Amino acid sequence: MRIIWNGHSCFTLETGEGTVVVDPYSDGSVPGLAPLRLRADRVYCSHDHRDHGGVETVALTGEVPSLQVEELHTWHDGQQGAQRGPNTIHIFQAEGLRVAHLGDLGCALEPEQLEALTGLDALMVPVGGFYTIDAKQAKALVDRLRPRVTIPMHYRGEGFGYDVIGPVEDYLELCSHVVRYPGNTLVLDKDTPEQTAVLTYRP
Repeated sequence: MRIIWNGHSCFTLETGEGTVVVDPYSDGSVPGLAPLRLRADRVYCSHDHRDHGGVETVALTGEVPSLQVEELHTWHDGQQGAQRGPNTIHIFQAEGLRVAHLGDLGCALEPEQLEALTGLDALMVPVGGFYTIDAKQAKALVDRLRPRVTIPMHYRGEGFGYDVIGPVEDYLELCSHVVRYPGNTLVLDKDTPEQTAVLTYRP
């Protein structure tokens, strides 16, 4: 499986069982990020805000992917959606691997949701705070779930992202086994070692 970070919270998952895009952002919705022009078999969005629901930026192949997808319904804030509405976590299973994308998670998870998210090979987790859980909350969740690979997302980087959210360094200071990749792609297989994978934005 190839996990490609397209910036912000947008990822492409390329597998032998289909290609999907998760949380594409609409043109101009995230400061400093180039417009997306992606191609996939299917698009999944955690919610309909412009920085996560830009389905118009993805051309669909017309193919039907065979990878399995499970959805967990959560909230974008700690007040059961009163501030920012609902959020959907997506769990993808393909090639014998399970990966989850937490979207704009802003609340604590229920015990049955935590159980559903155990045994992950990779977890894409927001770490920037303000709109989502922050660095400390994200680290506590990762420590609880213990995925093999953690990929931070939804943070402020050099030249991109919202001013009100934190930089990835706030999260990395809490982590061990940090691996910085020169590109925006991680090849995940059963032998990929435990790590916090920091992908580099490539417009």
